[in-house]
Amino acid sequence: MAVQIIPLIKALAPYLTAIATSAIPAFTSKSEVAKSDPVVAQQIKELQDAATKNAQSLHIIAEQLQKVISSAEEATLAAQRQVATYKTLVLGSSFISVIAIVVAIYSLIA
Repeated sequence: MAVQIIPLIKALAPYLTAIATSAIPAFTSKSEVAKSDPVVAQQIKELQDAATKNAQSLHIIAEQLQKVISSAEEATLAAQRQVATYKTLVLGSSFISVIAIVVAIYSLIA
């Protein structure tokens, strides 16, 4: 299940920061009510701070996700090399086994 999500995450990771930075200015405009009411102004400031922290957190998570994806790709390549090595060993040992069987049959006949 997680393997199917990796390409989707890989495709979306570079855009998360752009989305977050474009959403932050939406919280910066102040209406006339906010200018006159200090409670609303304080709430808007808190929302702006929360949005900024969320954007920073998204950026950090995106960077960590990219590191995880790259390490998963490296592990995949290492596993593929290991499988290729095992295939070579199996073919080589099979060939030696066939030669040993032929030699055994020849020694029984002769």
